[in-house]
Amino acid sequence: METRPEQSGQQTGSKKAKKKPSLLLITVILGTIGLVAQLLWVNWPKPVTEPEPLNPELASVINRLPGTSDALIYAGLKDIRGSIFWQKVIPDSLKEMNWLQSDQTLREVISETGIVPARDLDTLLVAFQQQNTKKQKYLGILWGSFSGKLTTDYLRKKSIAIEEFGNEPCYSLSDTLWVCRPGNRHVILANSPQMLRGFLEPEKNFLQRDSTTAALIDKTIYKSHFWFTLSSTNWTLGALQSLTSGNKDVKTLGNLNRIKQLALSLKFDDGVEGQTEWIYQNRTSAYFASTFLWAAIKLSSSSGTRTTEPAKALLKELDVMQNLESVIVKTDLPLSFFKPEAENGENQ
Repeated sequence: METRPEQSGQQTGSKKAKKKPSLLLITVILGTIGLVAQLLWVNWPKPVTEPEPLNPELASVINRLPGTSDALIYAGLKDIRGSIFWQKVIPDSLKEMNWLQSDQTLREVISETGIVPARDLDTLLVAFQQQNTKKQKYLGILWGSFSGKLTTDYLRKKSIAIEEFGNEPCYSLSDTLWVCRPGNRHVILANSPQMLRGFLEPEKNFLQRDSTTAALIDKTIYKSHFWFTLSSTNWTLGALQSLTSGNKDVKTLGNLNRIKQLALSLKFDDGVEGQTEWIYQNRTSAYFASTFLWAAIKLSSSSGTRTTEPAKALLKELDVMQNLESVIVKTDLPLSFFKPEAENGENQ
């Protein structure tokens, strides 16, 4: 009679011992399912927005660019000026601002000729090439209203040297500024004669020669208003570190030091639509970067953080997604985001 309780205790212990392998098995199964799901997600191509086609005329101009490009910037200023965003949000001070400030001589030319870049320029395309560790060569192609302002007589008088490339006279206004006027609505700027010669006497086939930039152009969703591509790792890191310098969480968790290239495009209408794509070396890096960036954005935009309220409002409008080797960040900001009174007026 005294031994029965002991037998009962042994049976109970046996049952508990049998449950342990079951719990371990469930844990292993769930962990395996989670790992497989993560692998499938990392390698699954997500649906993305169809990019706008590149204007054939612009494509022919890009194809004339010399060498390869570290950075390529496009601005369709005429189309931007026609947008509701430009008319209702951009202050007059910015509309009249001279933002061509890269060179002292260029600032003098703008001042002496009375050119207002934001008003007189219709289209701008700028290509950069790395000259050495500290300097960049650039070539700028501008379309707009220059007649009566940037005349050949003015350029001839101000020039310190004149050379001819591709049957076009090119004026050296300083050691770092060359100007060419191949047409009434066309101006070409460069900081070296080699860049001008390369464009006016082109090898062509830039989009085939620089396949990296060509692929990045394809990734720019909005091609009529503003876009840029960064093919150089140094340019990409510099740009992203500048953008995130005010937010330590995003800067730290965004895995920025592993980004290889970047593409960004914006469309201005009754608000701003934008998308940027960061290209990583592999899919795993892109997956962890997107996860960390998503977490950093959520953390920074939550209440109780030191992030300013306008920054929080912007962060809440960002969508982050990993797609193969890329991290895609996009947003769609309505006009009321910039001018809250516009929404109140509509409601009234």
